[in-house]
Amino acid sequence: MLFDQRTRHALRDAGLSAAELRDVEREVTREARATADEVSSFFDERESVYSDMDQTHSNETYPAHDVDYCDLFTHSQDVRGFLRFDSWGVYVEGARVLDDDIVELELGPTVHDRVRFATTRDALE
Repeated sequence: MLFDQRTRHALRDAGLSAAELRDVEREVTREARATADEVSSFFDERESVYSDMDQTHSNETYPAHDVDYCDLFTHSQDVRGFLRFDSWGVYVEGARVLDDDIVELELGPTVHDRVRFATTRDALE
């Protein structure tokens, strides 16, 4: 269920029927799945990507990351999963596609930040 009970009640008071609420929830779920698929494809199609992540062990402004795999799933409107690079990995807690060359992920523990990943360093400038 996308909306909590208080929100559902307010939306019904505003005129939405139970069927309309279900339709909205289904559409949001479909959009989340499409985003997860797009982001997964972004990483699956590349051997390496660049990010705007601040890394203490790198002097690069936009460090390169060799992609091992990206495993995302959805829970209602949330996109979650795990992104694995050659020597480290991180939980993904949110995702959005900015354009064909850039995706933005909310990374979990150890990073705790929104990070953009791109096909080239130039795309991040």
